[in-house]
Amino acid sequence: MLDEAQVVNALAARDIAPDANQREAIAALVTLLGSNRRRAKSGTLLAHQGVYCHGLPGRGKSLVVDTVFELASCRKRRLHFHEFLREMNRRLVSEPRGDDRLGSVSRQWLDGVALLCFDEFHVHDIADAFLMGRFLDTALGLGTRIVLTSNYAPDGLLCDPEFHERFLPTIEQIKRCFNVIHFDGARDYRFDGEQASLPHFFAPLDVATDDALLQIFVRYEGSETLEPATVSAAGRPLAVRAAGAALLWANFESLCVASRSHLDYLDLAEQWHGLILDELHTEWLTRAHTLQRLIWLVDIFYDRKHALFIASDRPIEAALSGLEGAHDLSRTLSRLAEMRSRGYRSTLDNTAGETGFAEAQTIAEP
Repeated sequence: MLDEAQVVNALAARDIAPDANQREAIAALVTLLGSNRRRAKSGTLLAHQGVYCHGLPGRGKSLVVDTVFELASCRKRRLHFHEFLREMNRRLVSEPRGDDRLGSVSRQWLDGVALLCFDEFHVHDIADAFLMGRFLDTALGLGTRIVLTSNYAPDGLLCDPEFHERFLPTIEQIKRCFNVIHFDGARDYRFDGEQASLPHFFAPLDVATDDALLQIFVRYEGSETLEPATVSAAGRPLAVRAAGAALLWANFESLCVASRSHLDYLDLAEQWHGLILDELHTEWLTRAHTLQRLIWLVDIFYDRKHALFIASDRPIEAALSGLEGAHDLSRTLSRLAEMRSRGYRSTLDNTAGETGFAEAQTIAEP
């Protein structure tokens, strides 16, 4: 059976000493995994059925949860919230009509899952709120252990005053059924990392930057695929500067200014281990929809531990600081800081030098 010492030792192997918040979360997670989920005769649950870790970015929520998840020996699943929504909506499309299609799809999705971890849990619109409310109700009814990490306290979910009251029953359910732990440390650990020897962010947009991006692409892919192509993103064509087996080179305008969604970025992250995001003119980031798309893209590539290289007309982190109009911008800045650090080991680095990548779905330009 998993104990706290195993988790602390696993963190120590990565030179990490858990702080007070992290230790509290470790204790709660170990208790959750060791709890008896059978119901009393009254039908009431014997203990908390989940752990809800919330707080500012970079405080170690995902670090602790991922470490415990790796050590857990039960049937388990961990995924980003965007990925979960995509899967649920795909299932709903093919589910026969009935009185409780969402409950039926939720039960199918949860079949065989004893431990479920959602990273970056959030609810920003009423459609997601309705789906999530019914899903959580089903999961709790089945006795599934649930772990959520979030930048939001339960009371801060679906903060839109027009809809917040309609989500209150689910919020109260979370507060009642989950051990809620607030990561309130003042330190964002992601900003402490030493910068990687290979730069990831470039400015301004000049000949030197273009040469640097060219060298990065050739380093991972060689020069054979260094030509314009059209790839598929969520079933729609996307013109790119180059598409190798592991690394994609695309312009910011095509990916984030154009009307794209998180579904496009999920698809791209499933096909490539890294992305060169080129020709980012930071004035575009003042548009709320464009900024939100960049946030989705960073979230999805970070969640899969993929590499991200960005070329912009001025330093990207400085351009993002102080902007408004999108959800979770502080998390994006925190994640970008880690993605450019020496300690961020991307899947692109893991595959460097290997052969036999699955061929990317490309259509050569004439």
